Amino acid sequence: MKRIILISLLLCILCAGTASAYQLYLTCPESVQAGQTLKCTVDSNFPAGTSFDLVFYQAMYTATQLNKQPVTIQENKAPQYKLFDTRGLKGGQYKMEIQFNSADESKLSSDSITSQLVKLVDRSGEITINAPTTQPLDDALHIDGSIAKKGNDGVEIEVKGQNTGRVFGPQYIPTTNDMKSGAGMFTRKVTVTEPGNYDVSFSDANGFIGIVTFEVVSPVPTQTPTPVFTTIVRTTRPTLTTPPTPSPTPTQSSLTEIIVIGALGITGLMYSHIPKKP
Repeated sequence: MKRIILISLLLCILCAGTASAYQLYLTCPESVQAGQTLKCTVDSNFPAGTSFDLVFYQAMYTATQLNKQPVTIQENKAPQYKLFDTRGLKGGQYKMEIQFNSADESKLSSDSITSQLVKLVDRSGEITINAPTTQPLDDALHIDGSIAKKGNDGVEIEVKGQNTGRVFGPQYIPTTNDMKSGAGMFTRKVTVTEPGNYDVSFSDANGFIGIVTFEVVSPVPTQTPTPVFTTIVRTTRPTLTTPPTPSPTPTQSSLTEIIVIGALGITGLMYSHIPKKP
């Protein structure tokens, strides 16, 4: 009888423990191409309002946190999807992990999954771009380059403007085999109507390859020289009057004096010979 009671108590304890445990399942893809969006699903029956963080780590030699997003359980317990950008990340091993900020972690069931490793596969090195990545609006957008070992297989491209959204594709364009390297050379012009950054995504039968960003700039307007007006300040100066130079006093020459004296002498001599009346 005592044995039956003891077994019943143990079952009650187990049932109580099971009833207080909550399930939480984190699901992420095992691998994703670097540059694509990493999408993870969080599914849990925790009470509505329970909150925790979903943390994205780079798990190479040491764990380096890259991003963190909060998760809050809703009343309908519907699965929640969290998106993480992998653009600019190198290929290698990464980790997604649930982190609790309270004692809720102790309430997890034993079959809960709270972390997962994710491998990023980087194929961006297969892309070679020959066109300038900065182009004027009136001649954009030229997409010229090659994909390693692609030959004549073609490549799929999609063009999205950061301000305008999708402007081309996704659509396969032909590639021409480079006889020396075996690369697939491509060229395509996609007309864009607004300046800004445009992301060109490359894919093939094996999946996503990478993204190349082009900057389209408006033409620089010709600047008209601004006339510079110079104000001339005229300063009135007093008129300087130069006194006239006095005319030199004529100097009578000595010859004139001799002639005058001689004339007077002759006149006197003539007067002296006139006969006087008696």
